[in-house]
Amino acid sequence: MASQRVFPLSCVVQQYSWGKIGSNSEVACLLASSDPLVQISEDKPYAELWMGTHPRGDARILDNRISQKTLGQWIADNQNCLGPKVKDTFNGKLPFLFKVLSVETALSIQAHPNKELAEKLHLQAPQHYPDANHKPEMAIALTSFQGLCGFRPVEEIVTFLKKVPEFQFLIGEDATQQLKQSMNGDPGAVASALRNCFSHLMKSEKKVVVEQLNLLVKRISQQVSAGNSMDDICGKLLLQLHQQYPGDIGCFAIYFLNLLSLKPGEAMFLEANVPHAYLKGDCVECMACSDNTVRAGLTPKFIDVSTLCEMLNYTPSPSKDRLFTPTRSQDDPYLSIYDPPVPDFTVMKMEVPGSVTEYKILALDSASILLMVQGTVTATTPTVQGEIPLQRGGVLFIGANESVSLKLTMPKDLLIFRACCLL
Repeated sequence: MASQRVFPLSCVVQQYSWGKIGSNSEVACLLASSDPLVQISEDKPYAELWMGTHPRGDARILDNRISQKTLGQWIADNQNCLGPKVKDTFNGKLPFLFKVLSVETALSIQAHPNKELAEKLHLQAPQHYPDANHKPEMAIALTSFQGLCGFRPVEEIVTFLKKVPEFQFLIGEDATQQLKQSMNGDPGAVASALRNCFSHLMKSEKKVVVEQLNLLVKRISQQVSAGNSMDDICGKLLLQLHQQYPGDIGCFAIYFLNLLSLKPGEAMFLEANVPHAYLKGDCVECMACSDNTVRAGLTPKFIDVSTLCEMLNYTPSPSKDRLFTPTRSQDDPYLSIYDPPVPDFTVMKMEVPGSVTEYKILALDSASILLMVQGTVTATTPTVQGEIPLQRGGVLFIGANESVSLKLTMPKDLLIFRACCLL
């Protein structure tokens, strides 16, 4: 029935090993709350909740009046629900994948190629680069969330080279001098020096990396045992990463990359070629529909060092510049809009006080997916008969130009995220 353009979804959970375990995971809590039949295994990781049409996690439709079983199948048969601009621009497909992540141990340090490079890599090595699309992504913190993102200001890196001899040993004297001298130069000289330093690290022999890392870990551990804070060289973080990934070259990357600590509602946007890693916490994430990842460390997976060193954006910036600030809506006092400089996706956050009895969701010229993080409501829409109950963890697909009204069934604040495509 094509008229059915608003319906609830059951979404796929990915149990990757880096996920938070059992009920400590926001993903697990959302899942358990939305489906009372789900039993959470307290010894298993619940890493990601996928809301979208990706072949490895196509959402199931929870409405037996609809003949198609999954959202991907339904959109293929009802492409107009995407909205005319989205349908034409993205060839009748939903252009984004919406997720919740619960991170216990660090994800690999990685970057995503731009479209041009993605097409080239996909042709050359489809086993490592499964599609030809770019993969910009945005993370919005649900709990305090730690990540690495983009190159630090050169002054900070030079300070680490002075204070961490093991780091300087891997970079080498020449590259270190070049970086110091570039500090007063033009941006091109800085980028070139930074690239040289980072490439030296990434191309170091495994045996030498392990030796230097062991020396550093021993030194930090002894100082910490003696009651000295090693915060000036990120001692705690280095020990934590080394425990998770012993001997991994990625442990040294903390001296190159900005460390961001996001509070709930704060965001970082990761455009093409920016090195990053999620370290710990829960977040909502939205990305272009792609699996292309070039890894640099903190991973047992394939590391494509030459592609990585070649492609990265070596423009340094302070960590505060890496925060992505939402805009407040002019029309809706409860709405914040995270609108990154890419066409594939936008995320909206709605924080509605429990004193409001009914809240109207803006109709958009785009299909969207809505996630209830907090609150209990019933959703109604002019085109669907009956009510759709939604509680914490509930996910709703909304076709383009559909207006949805949420009635609060309990006087508790709502926290809602919505992914869409605003062309």
